[in-house]
Amino acid sequence: MVPAEPHRETDLEMALRHVIEAEGRVQRQRALIERFGPGGGPMKEMAERLLADFQATLAAHRAHLARLMPPRQA
Repeated sequence: MVPAEPHRETDLEMALRHVIEAEGRVQRQRALIERFGPGGGPMKEMAERLLADFQATLAAHRAHLARLMPPRQA
């Protein structure tokens, strides 16, 4: 018996997965920043800069997903 070929992800599926994964990263980074509390010092500042990078990446993934979405029917 020949094994079935593994499912290959479509561009749309991949873009959706990237959005979901990036949303998770942003959420985890926000939770980490909250644990630093009001002060936080240089580590909190670094974590906030990383959060900004994660948010920019998420925005890029969302834009890519939007470009791949089929047009909506009226």
